[in-house]
Amino acid sequence: MHTIMAPPSPESPWTLSPLQTPSPSLLYHCIASLHRHEGTIYSITVSKGVVFTGSESSRIHAWKQPDCMERGHVKTNCGEVRAILAYGNMLFSAHKDHKIRIWNFMVSDSFRSKKVSSLPRKSSFLLFPRTNTQQHKHCVSCMAYYHAEGLLYTGSHDRTVKAWRVSDKKCVDSFVAHEDNVTSILVNQDDGCVFTSSSDGSVKIWRRVYMENSHTLTMILRFQPSPINALALSPSFNNNHCFLYSGSSDGTINFWEKEGMSYRFNHGGSLQGHRFSVLCLVAIEKLIFSGSEDTTIRIWRREEGSCYHECLAVLDGHRGPVKCLAACLEMEKVVMGFLVYSASLDQTFKVWRVKVLPDEKICFDYVDQSECRTKIMESEMSPVLSPSWVKKKIQGNFFR
Repeated sequence: MHTIMAPPSPESPWTLSPLQTPSPSLLYHCIASLHRHEGTIYSITVSKGVVFTGSESSRIHAWKQPDCMERGHVKTNCGEVRAILAYGNMLFSAHKDHKIRIWNFMVSDSFRSKKVSSLPRKSSFLLFPRTNTQQHKHCVSCMAYYHAEGLLYTGSHDRTVKAWRVSDKKCVDSFVAHEDNVTSILVNQDDGCVFTSSSDGSVKIWRRVYMENSHTLTMILRFQPSPINALALSPSFNNNHCFLYSGSSDGTINFWEKEGMSYRFNHGGSLQGHRFSVLCLVAIEKLIFSGSEDTTIRIWRREEGSCYHECLAVLDGHRGPVKCLAACLEMEKVVMGFLVYSASLDQTFKVWRVKVLPDEKICFDYVDQSECRTKIMESEMSPVLSPSWVKKKIQGNFFR
């Protein structure tokens, strides 16, 4: 059951951020807020005008863009959908039995879905059941899909990363990637580089061995010992140039800049503003969206051709930690529009419409601009955490 609440300020839906921000060049408002009674949403993905949410229940809900009216759901036989990923008409979902399901879905007058397969596939030796050695030994926490090669990458709390060839449903490579839980995984669609992060505080870059399926470690990025919870990759207008962002448990977002035609990444700085852990990151165009344990979502903008960033706004509609985010471009003219989807441990799911005005004079919320950042921090109020989340937090680590 879901309760739809009216957005704030109904007489004037478009409002500036209620907090003082470095730039007045962004407008946003919450166009839908749903309170869920089926437990926490763990993951969000968007494809073909449909928003999918995976949660503690055995149903993956499908919502219509942009107003998030429910289109239908994917019924699974195993709950606790920790990670979901959509590409085209394919949907990948990871469940508490440590398996991945592949679905095809169709969107027309009605929403329809069909299970294609499971990874790993069931053994043909039905009379002698045995544990599949290709299966993850712990929950699958993250997934990424390499479009050009049809490879699905899965990261797990068993510290391993596996590469699955979707065409024949085979595991083509499996390797221990970190010393602790793998928390996030990305693929650069331009060159096939794989990025992984972990609770061990490191980000690692992997490349496939030429003419083989195996992967080799090419670089380790480690700037602080704090556990890393999320990664985001932001390409520049130059195809050989991109920025990698990592969200840490100390509230910092570190970023690295790719070095021209090489595969090296140099540390460019850090974005500071969140008080508690950064739990999720999304990069689209020149914007970076970060969700935090401090209950807020921050919207950052990178100046083209430089490492400077500004914080455009702080969205503070949730009353619990923001667990997952998704964003998509809604319009691309003089004014850029985005739809942002956020889910929190307060069991709410919100949809935000964001409009970014053309660049004006920028005041950077960058780590070196300490005076500017101090003024911003002083103007903000302390976050209010929901009592139910605080109780769960005391009982144990709720983010795992």
